[in-house]
Amino acid sequence: MSMRGELISREYQSMVFIDDTDGKEYACYKKDVEGFDQNKGLTEEQKDAALGIRTTTSLDDSAGADLVIEAATENPEIKLKIFEQLDEITGPDCLLASNTSSISLTRIGAATKRPAKVVGMHFFNPVPLMKLVEVVKGHETDDDVIEVIMDLAKKMGKEPVLVNDAPGFVSNRILCPMINEAVFALQEGVATAEAIDTVMKLGMNHPMGPLALADLIGLD
Repeated sequence: MSMRGELISREYQSMVFIDDTDGKEYACYKKDVEGFDQNKGLTEEQKDAALGIRTTTSLDDSAGADLVIEAATENPEIKLKIFEQLDEITGPDCLLASNTSSISLTRIGAATKRPAKVVGMHFFNPVPLMKLVEVVKGHETDDDVIEVIMDLAKKMGKEPVLVNDAPGFVSNRILCPMINEAVFALQEGVATAEAIDTVMKLGMNHPMGPLALADLIGLD
């Protein structure tokens, strides 16, 4: 969940943080909130809202939700199981969103009896600083659902961009090949890591080189 919780809590009074990692995720979330407050500054109201959310370890506590945003590890089996459970637990009007960066929303939606209400909401790290949210429309996702999610992202202070369900969506479809080529160039001795990143920063006006970015987002 990380800083997504802080962003949502600015607009909505009732929010539940579901953490099945023995409190590790919530500890990271709290650290993120406090770090963001020190660096960027939150109002007392925002900080209280962010740290005052109710936490639980059970998906059953999502029963009365209007929207659930899943942010589990990027593993299809885990995500599909969560959505199957949420489909049974939540009410029929509840929207189910996934923060997946690459798994098909159509596939996720098919694990439920409400594929029209399943949508992608792909945030980018670090969440408080990155403006983009890829809103991913599955093959069955209703247009009304897209409108709701686009509006929610804007209320969070984000800039939502609508994309259709396809491998890697837009971001990773373009980003991953670029990182791969940078790694190949390094492996083949074309240039040093510093030189490769400098070429992309100065020549293509990227704020960060592909190899530095790979280190930041992780390769495993």
